[in-house]
Amino acid sequence: MEKNPHIAIVPSPGMGHLIPLVEFAKKLKDNHDIGATFIIPNDGPLSKSQYVFLDALPNGLNYIVLPPVSFDDLPQDTQMETRISLMVTRSLDSLREVFKTLVVEKNMVALFIDLFGSDAFDVAIEYGVAPYVFFPSTAMALSLFLYLPKLDQMVSCEYRDLPEPVQIPGCIPVRGIDLLDPVQDRKNDAYKWVLHNAKRYMMAKGIVVNSFKELEGGALEALQKEEPGKPKVYPVGPLVQSGSSSDVEGSDCLKWLDGQPCGSVLYISFGSGGTLSSAQLNELAMGLELSEQRFIWVVRSPNDQPNATYFDSHGHKDPLGFLPKGFLERTKGTGFVVPSWAPQAQILSHSSTSGFLTHCGWNSILETVVHGVPVIAWPLYAEQKMNAVSLNEGMKIALRPTKGENGIVSRVEIARVVKGLLEGEEGKAIRSRMRDLKEAAANVLSKDGCSTKTLAEVASKLKNKD
Repeated sequence: MEKNPHIAIVPSPGMGHLIPLVEFAKKLKDNHDIGATFIIPNDGPLSKSQYVFLDALPNGLNYIVLPPVSFDDLPQDTQMETRISLMVTRSLDSLREVFKTLVVEKNMVALFIDLFGSDAFDVAIEYGVAPYVFFPSTAMALSLFLYLPKLDQMVSCEYRDLPEPVQIPGCIPVRGIDLLDPVQDRKNDAYKWVLHNAKRYMMAKGIVVNSFKELEGGALEALQKEEPGKPKVYPVGPLVQSGSSSDVEGSDCLKWLDGQPCGSVLYISFGSGGTLSSAQLNELAMGLELSEQRFIWVVRSPNDQPNATYFDSHGHKDPLGFLPKGFLERTKGTGFVVPSWAPQAQILSHSSTSGFLTHCGWNSILETVVHGVPVIAWPLYAEQKMNAVSLNEGMKIALRPTKGENGIVSRVEIARVVKGLLEGEEGKAIRSRMRDLKEAAANVLSKDGCSTKTLAEVASKLKNKD
């Protein structure tokens, strides 16, 4: 009897990439009997949270951690996209060894990579296994990736110096300065790696994207237009983390939420990698106080180079000692401050939560859409500025504060936007659009919904080794 089909998945580092890939694998396993092995490149030990997460994988899903690669030869300031791409490239020999065993032991039908892992396609092709991309970000970012080789040929200057916004196929125009971070300097290695991966996407048998039509209709329509040599695109979103977290750390803030009026609390979190400068953190605290609105704020110690902390984490002796003096006492009745981590899904689904100030990471956006919570867009890095443009100008489900000339969002501006979202007319209009999107998200994931049917189509292709 032939074994059930099995896929290999090579994720990029960071929980933000791992979570949607695991949700994708769970759906293939639960609904279509397709197993998966996560093969994890790294440059040193995985974090405790990654191990906890991976050790909890359900039956039929397992993982293998590859031997670490060395980055000793790289300059300290090497960008994340270069590191992630090189992590995969330098792990190819180890990946071959794993594949050698998996192909014998399992009925291997496909290899899925995410954003920057396309060099792993070579191993899949060597073993006669179909190469696929799982794109964990927006359809807009995917449209840019597929358009980038052409844009690169058409434009000679830096994209940020273009007088007109860039017209990404199917999307609202985006100023060059708002395009994702690694394309901001075309001489940099990070740009070359993005371009290299984007070109190799054309080798894929298909590209699965974590989005859906009602959210990003224009981009998906452009992506699904048939063109010679272009892989078929399969929107299967919104894939968000399922299952509840019983973490004791989060229970206090949920108890506090239980005691607040319905639809009255702003939730503030900058994701697992987001940090603010000391000056900006201070203004945010004072702005929240000035707004006189209720809030739950997940706070990390400031970092004066706000950036993704995939590769390092910040420790602080007093977890809240960097907040403005007296802030915690003065906001005791209206605010709840949580150091480092909070159970986001439970907070967003709580009836007291009425808004979400977010860094615009795509996982967070999909969670807020699934729960129908309006947004204040505060992008920090990666593709988040593009996401913020899309949320604010395209989908019209977010307010976006304006920075001052010093690059800081002032406390007055923060108070204005927070009040506008929670109490103003703009907030009401956004809330109404969010309700529609919440309903659409539930529909596409229902038994006969578009995303469910599309996933079945992907599963059928995998089973038939199509």
